[in-house]
Amino acid sequence: MANKASAVRSLVAAAAALGAVSTLPSLAAAHEYKVGSIEIGHPWSRAMPPGARTGVGYLVLKNDGTNADRLVSVSSPAATLVEVHDMSITDGVMTMRKVEGGLDLTPGSEAKLAPGGLHLMLVGVKEPFKEGQMVPLDLTFEKAGTVEVQLKVDAMGAKGEHTAHAQ
Repeated sequence: MANKASAVRSLVAAAAALGAVSTLPSLAAAHEYKVGSIEIGHPWSRAMPPGARTGVGYLVLKNDGTNADRLVSVSSPAATLVEVHDMSITDGVMTMRKVEGGLDLTPGSEAKLAPGGLHLMLVGVKEPFKEGQMVPLDLTFEKAGTVEVQLKVDAMGAKGEHTAHAQ
């Protein structure tokens, strides 16, 4: 993944330097980010119906380092509040609760924020997300620092099949 991410970053930088802005949207489909030893694979969301005020975010976090780190906060100018939530079903009852204290990333570990489990809840969304939109999101890690990523908004019923390339 590091080679692929490096190649994409190089292409984006070259395109930007040449003023080839029109080529950037086609490169965004494989968007990946890195801060410190943390790799962030394909952040995405779903389109929202008109009037909706709560959105979701999904991504893969991978700690390639030798030290533990922790996702301590998430924010977005597109929402009043962003929290990491965990959804589970026990005895046929779905529960969702905020992950308290941050999301631990031990060395060599991977946290998949995907439908049906860990995910980001974007509360107080200012405008419902539309398919094709890119939503800015700041991820702050205890040791690696802060990185801005872009949630690529997929169709309303998207299931996240494309997250396989982020691994």
